[in-house]
Amino acid sequence: MVEAQVVLITGGSSGLGEATALYLIRLGYRVYGTTRNPDRYPEPRNFPLLGMDVTSKESVDSAVAELISQEGRIDILVNNAGVGITGPLEETPHAQSLHAMETNFHGPLRVMEAVLPQMRKQGGGRIVNITSIAGWMGLPYRGMYSASKAALEIASEAIRMEVRSMGVKVSTLAPGDYATNIASGRYHSPLHEDSPYATEYGRSLELMNAHVSEGSDPLEVAKKLHKILKARNPRVHYAVGSPMQKFSLVLKRLLPATWYERLLRNHYKL
Repeated sequence: MVEAQVVLITGGSSGLGEATALYLIRLGYRVYGTTRNPDRYPEPRNFPLLGMDVTSKESVDSAVAELISQEGRIDILVNNAGVGITGPLEETPHAQSLHAMETNFHGPLRVMEAVLPQMRKQGGGRIVNITSIAGWMGLPYRGMYSASKAALEIASEAIRMEVRSMGVKVSTLAPGDYATNIASGRYHSPLHEDSPYATEYGRSLELMNAHVSEGSDPLEVAKKLHKILKARNPRVHYAVGSPMQKFSLVLKRLLPATWYERLLRNHYKL
């Protein structure tokens, strides 16, 4: 009998992380999630939640060590934990921009740093970094979020080559808009009435929140991730989302930059 693979999913208490965890459990994986505040989830769950704050090396190292002590291995890491942030770049508080980069970019790097020694020891492993379709383009009033996810896309390309000879396979998965609680947890730069961006930013905020509330079932992301895990030679980058969102990536590659910019401006009514 084949031993079940051990999966660590950061940010597994809700949203895409929870949906992915529950799906992989049904397929026979042994799944552990993480959350900054395990005390908020005292009720029994289908999978254990480890306390982890990805902005803290000590917290990350402690959670990974706890998992290794329980299971003796980590076969798969899904770097899913992240935060949303919106606002005009000029008016976004610098502290909030740093927090977004710490969580969305440096956080996944910390977790990879913590799990890679164990993966080397056991002869291999899989890492999937959850990015975003927003990371493939600079979206207006989501510039810092786009930048943090784009940074993770590029860093993933580099580390994929660095760890290949160790038997570790790295890919990214970029979701579009899905029906999760990300909108309620986003940091929104204050909408000041006297701001030169007030009208356009307010309109863009309404559009962003509508996209999430009307988003597809997160189960689509879970199924796509499982296909990546089953691939013998996984690709570098994957995307999952509505047909229009995925088509936008094709247009991004094909169109001149100013043409593509015009499409985005029309979409956001800028």
